[in-house]
Amino acid sequence: MPSKRQGNVRTSTQRGKSESASLRDRDSTTPAGVHGGLGVAGRAELPTVPPQLLSRLQGEYLTRLTSLLSARTAPEPKDRRFSAPGWHDGSLYAWSAAVYELNGEFLRRLADGLEGDPRARERVRFVTEQWIDAISPANFLLTNPEVQERLLQTQGQSLQSGLNNLLQDLAKGHISQSDESAFEVGTNIAVTPGAVVYENDLIQLIQYGAATDEVGARPLLMVPPCINKFYILDLQPGNSLVTYSVDQGNTVFMVSWRNVKEPLDSLSWDDYIEQGVFEAIRVVREISGQTRFNMLGFCVGGTILATALAALAARGEHPAASLTLLTTLLDFAEPGVLGVFVDEAHAAYREQTIGTKGIMTGRELNATFSALRPNDLVWNYVVNGYLKGESPPAFDLLFWNSDSTNLSGPMFCWYFRHMYLQNELREPGRLTTAGEPVDLGAVRAPSFIYASRDDHIVPWRSAYQSTRLLGGPSRFVLGASGHVAGVINPPAKHKRNYWQADSLPPTPEQWIDIADSVPGSWWPAWSAWLASHRGPMVPAPKVLGSPEFAPIEAAPGRYVKEAAEERPE
Repeated sequence: MPSKRQGNVRTSTQRGKSESASLRDRDSTTPAGVHGGLGVAGRAELPTVPPQLLSRLQGEYLTRLTSLLSARTAPEPKDRRFSAPGWHDGSLYAWSAAVYELNGEFLRRLADGLEGDPRARERVRFVTEQWIDAISPANFLLTNPEVQERLLQTQGQSLQSGLNNLLQDLAKGHISQSDESAFEVGTNIAVTPGAVVYENDLIQLIQYGAATDEVGARPLLMVPPCINKFYILDLQPGNSLVTYSVDQGNTVFMVSWRNVKEPLDSLSWDDYIEQGVFEAIRVVREISGQTRFNMLGFCVGGTILATALAALAARGEHPAASLTLLTTLLDFAEPGVLGVFVDEAHAAYREQTIGTKGIMTGRELNATFSALRPNDLVWNYVVNGYLKGESPPAFDLLFWNSDSTNLSGPMFCWYFRHMYLQNELREPGRLTTAGEPVDLGAVRAPSFIYASRDDHIVPWRSAYQSTRLLGGPSRFVLGASGHVAGVINPPAKHKRNYWQADSLPPTPEQWIDIADSVPGSWWPAWSAWLASHRGPMVPAPKVLGSPEFAPIEAAPGRYVKEAAEERPE
């Protein structure tokens, strides 16, 4: 199934029920975003606070502040950042925490009371949250009792270590979230045995060796997000979805996206579809001898995969025996925290700067996603690493999170405009990809759609809309935790839970009302579903690849080891 324009580098010109009820109540969040990595949002008319509301909030605030300052003891702080004893001893630190929490409460209520342009209101809310997080007394040496106690205990060594940590991170260009010296790709992370059996300028295709005597006749092709390294699906063996899938009797293939640099900075969305997914499907078909097989897409990898399958369907080709989508958006009407960026001014700015040639850098993307959860992914590490002088722990998922990937500018601009801004993928025939009209309803393969309850990038209600867009029968499963941690939940750890239901009502609210909570990982439920689509069991292949596609190098391959920028010596 060769591409119509194979190898061309070009710019696209196409435009439990009680638990369920509790979940429903606490998941009613609004989209937000960040002023940063994805660009500067366009201007809109500033929202205003109704005078009556402003007057009422001012009066209530003054009453509460007067009551607080006249109390004999400071109230117990509720924020987990103030859990140490030094914040609870009635000292000045306890009072500063109390005043901070009061100010934060009223700033949020003020932002929530705004009237005017909805998108402008969301931006004000987001900036308000960023400001509240940034001015926490926990973030500063002079107002954090834990930091000062550590400084005295270590006779200043903690401050020295913190300065060293800061200088090292400045050299690396990002805040250290994990002990990066503890991991090496191909040594103790991304170590599932396999080989690269195909490569072009954009991807390497990895085939993993069998771990069972027999395997399903139909293999499984995984398409990870191109904005991250593929080994999020192949972390340490105990956290590896690849290893788990191989152990369940599947022959697994993996797309490893190139870390784009010159001269690949003119690659278009269509190039990612054609040189990425189309070529991977072609090679898996020829190696396995199967015309139809199982496919999995994660995040934007799922968006790319579903788009590719719709384009192939327009050609009369239906290579997917089943389709698994993990935390994937196909309907971008509610894009979560990234929605703050979505406007014409932002799209035009990016198109003017990198729309025909250029790079959306991994560093910029990484900084953006960290800033979307600043307390967890920024200030936590600032306090522990720079103020307390602590070294971050070794954590494979956060090591991956810091290993950023560049995107081609033209590809990013097309994706941003046509998906996030104009939300055209959900409209049959509105988009043209690889020369074909795209209709997701023409993708008739059975689908397993997974979403994470606390996902701030792909809200679970938005992911649920995929069940209404794809043409085949769908199963929807909702896992606990967030965008990545919810996905990477191996059964052996007996963590979290997931929700499932036997039917798919029209709305996600109706679905959660009938969903049952199941303890533990969702992986076994997915594996059992996948087993029904993998065909008869056959002897496992004794060699990887084929005479035409002989192994090039051992997994994980060269591409995944390429850094987004040169690492300092």
